[in-house]
Amino acid sequence: MRQEELLANIKEKRLVPVVKLDRAEDAKPLCEALCQGGLPVAEITFRTEAAEESIRTASREFPEMIVGAGTVINVEQARRAVDAGASFLVSPGISREVTEWALKNQICIFPGTCTPTEIMIALEYELPVVKFFPASQYGGLETIKALAAPFPGISFMPTGGIGVHNIKEYLAFKKVAACGGSWMVKDTFIKEGSFDKIRELTREAAALINEEGAL
Repeated sequence: MRQEELLANIKEKRLVPVVKLDRAEDAKPLCEALCQGGLPVAEITFRTEAAEESIRTASREFPEMIVGAGTVINVEQARRAVDAGASFLVSPGISREVTEWALKNQICIFPGTCTPTEIMIALEYELPVVKFFPASQYGGLETIKALAAPFPGISFMPTGGIGVHNIKEYLAFKKVAACGGSWMVKDTFIKEGSFDKIRELTREAAALINEEGAL
C-alpha cells in the first residue's frame, strides 16, 4: 500500500486502536474483535517482547487490516516492525534517525510531538501528520488548535487521554486527522480474554465517530 493511500485510509477510519500485547497468541482473537467491531486497524506497541510476533500474526492473518507498530524509539525496532509486516510506524517522540530510515524505506511514520520546535523538525521532513502525545497532559485540543495556527500545513493524531467523552470534540477539528485510543482494547480485557467485550466496545466506538456531526 502506497503511503498516500495508507494515510487516506487512516483518516477515513478516524480512530486507531493502540494495543499492548503481552502474549503473541492474543493477536489473532484481538484482531478478529477489531475487524468484527468495524475498526480494522491497530497500532501494536513495541512495549513488550510479544510485539514483533504479534505484528507478524496480525499482518499475515488479517490482510484487510491496517497494522502498524507503536512506541518505536530506534531504527532496530523500526526495521523489525516493518520486516514483521507493519505498514506504518508511530513514535512517542521525534527521532531524526528513525524518521529518515522510514522515509528512505517509504514507510509512513507518525512521530510524537508536543512543542512548536518538534513540529518544525517534522516539517523539515515534509511530514503531513504528526502524533500529539501525551495529548491530555499537554493541553489537549486547545493546545492542538494553538499549534495548528502557525503550522497550517500539518495535521495531528492526538493520543493519550482520548475516550468516548471527548473523541467527537477532537475529530470535529479539521486539523485532527485521526485519534489514537486504547479504551476499547485495555490490557485487562486482553489478559482476561474478554474479546467479546473488545468487539462490542469497538463497535460502539465506530458507531460513535460515524454519527452525524461527529466529524
